[in-house]
Formats: sequence, structure tokens, C-alpha cells
Amino acid sequence: MSGPALSPLDRLIAEFDHGLRVLAAHSAAAAEPSPAAVLPEAELDAAERRHAAGLMRVNHSGEVCAQALYRAQALFSRDPAIQADMTAAAEEEEAHLAWCQQRLNQLDAAPSLLNPLWYCASFALGAAAGLVGERLGLGFAAATEDQVCLHLRDHLERLPAEDRRSRVLVARMLDDEAAHAHRAKLAGAARFPAPVKAGMSLVAKAMTSLSYRV
Repeated sequence: MSGPALSPLDRLIAEFDHGLRVLAAHSAAAAEPSPAAVLPEAELDAAERRHAAGLMRVNHSGEVCAQALYRAQALFSRDPAIQADMTAAAEEEEAHLAWCQQRLNQLDAAPSLLNPLWYCASFALGAAAGLVGERLGLGFAAATEDQVCLHLRDHLERLPAEDRRSRVLVARMLDDEAAHAHRAKLAGAARFPAPVKAGMSLVAKAMTSLSYRV
């Protein structure tokens, strides 16, 4: 038997609490173990280790953004189907968030100091996407996932060849993100024009460049 429905204020407070836990790296543990958990740690030199850590820091920031985007879209959408789909996507992304945090810990690296900024900006974008309507909201989700897939493919090319833990993890995330994009498109996502996608790409590049270093 389900409990009483939460008021809008209760839901906002719940989202604020969730955001704090994401930013404090206290998200719920992943129900599924990391695909990299069974692999041995590679012997990387100092430069390779810093590079792998920088790329995984970018991926962790991407998962922080995904939490904000999907949960805000679910919160502000007026379509019950979109609310359910975005909530499910956010729950699936929580595993990626936990796995990236685990990998950063293994590499003795910290998350990006800019994550609070990325979270707030992504939450605002997700809220706007939730308010604009079903097709545009799904289109935004699909376009975002397409950008994420481009970055993950780039990371697979740039990660040290010996770093199997990071590479297996990124490959699994790539499969999952591509599936999210495909699901949004099947649900009727609007296709964004090329200039909009180009703008999204520029913003994504700026975010990844900063998160790699800070």
C-alpha cells in the first residue's frame, strides 16, 4: 500500500536532499556491481594515472549532470509517462554515478570541484525540458545522450590501453547511454536542428575541459 502523495514542496525538499547527497558523493550504492570490479588494477605510471583520473572525473561530472537533468525533468513534467520514464532513467544512471565514484577512489582522485555548478545548471535545464512538452523534452534527453555517447567513445580512444578497469566501465556506460537515447527516440522525441546540437556540443566541450582539470 503506497503512502500519501507528496506535496510539491515536499518533492522539492526531497530533490534538494538528493542533490546534496550526489554532490557529497553519498548517493545510494549501486544495486549492480561495477563491471570493472573483477578486473585487476593496472600498473600505470604517474602521467597515465593522472590522465585516467581526469577522464573519469569528467565521466563522474556527466553522471552528476544526468541526475539533475532527469530528476528535474521528472519533477516538472506534466506528463505521467514522461515522469515515469525520466525517474527510471535517473535510477539507472545512479549506478553509473556510483561506479565512477568508485573508480575515482581507486585512482586516488577527487570529483570535480565544479560539480555544484554543473548540478544547478543541469537541474535548471531539466526543469525547462520538463515544462516545454513531451516531444521537446524527450528530444532534449535524446540529444543530451547523443552528446554523452560522443564523449564516451572519445574516452575509450584516449584512456591508457592497460587501464582495463576504466575502459570496461566506460564501454558499459556507452552501451547504457546509447540505449537511453534510442528509447527516447522511439517514444517520439523531437529532432533538434543542427545549430542547437552544435551549441550543446560547445557547452559540453567546455564542461569536460574544465572538469578534467578541476
